[in-house]
Amino acid sequence: MTDDTAVDVPFSIRDRAVLFPAAETLVLADIHLGKAAASSVEAPIDDGSDAVERLRGLLADAEPTTVVVAGDLLHSFSRVPRGVERDLERFVETVDAAGADLIVTPGNHDTMLENVFSGATVGEYRLDDGETVVCHGHERPEAAAERYVVGHDHPALSIEGRKLPCFLYGPACYDGADVLVLPAFTRLAAGSTVNGMAGRDFQTPLVRTADAFHPAVRDDSSGEVLWFPPLGELRRLL
Repeated sequence: MTDDTAVDVPFSIRDRAVLFPAAETLVLADIHLGKAAASSVEAPIDDGSDAVERLRGLLADAEPTTVVVAGDLLHSFSRVPRGVERDLERFVETVDAAGADLIVTPGNHDTMLENVFSGATVGEYRLDDGETVVCHGHERPEAAAERYVVGHDHPALSIEGRKLPCFLYGPACYDGADVLVLPAFTRLAAGSTVNGMAGRDFQTPLVRTADAFHPAVRDDSSGEVLWFPPLGELRRLL
């Protein structure tokens, strides 16, 4: 296990999000606005307010010029859950107030997105660095890239009985390109425990050999990022 200074990557891990400094872009995935309202059980937090407040903190800290949502901004298939339009408006206003542009790459839960969102959407978005393509990850990307940033699987790592949201980074793991899988931005997602998962267990087709992916966990209290050995090696240590 190492700290983030020992890992040579062109991005900085934040609170369930990632910053690409060279492109001045903040990327987050799986916000699932409306998940609490759509749930049959009482949610422990107001997912809309929680997402907006945490986003506001990220924007103040990182000062990006662009914010990209890598899919599943909403949690809806056939209807828009109660309160989602209000929460979405606050989300958009928060990005606008920070002087950043908002781009959404729709995910499989975003079937109703065009009914409530008038902003910019694109299936795959290439960052200004020219090397990085962001998409949700539920389908194979069409654009060639040196790295892909996706969501979709909500990865989490179990450490000493604690289940923690994690990032998964696989160098040259998809047709020679790097793959970065983001954790769900919503704190209501239980997360998929990756400790024992093989490539076939992931929903995204961009993870073919899970053993080659390095998990990274951010300590919310200190902001420290801990990188772990690839899953194939880590399984023998946990």
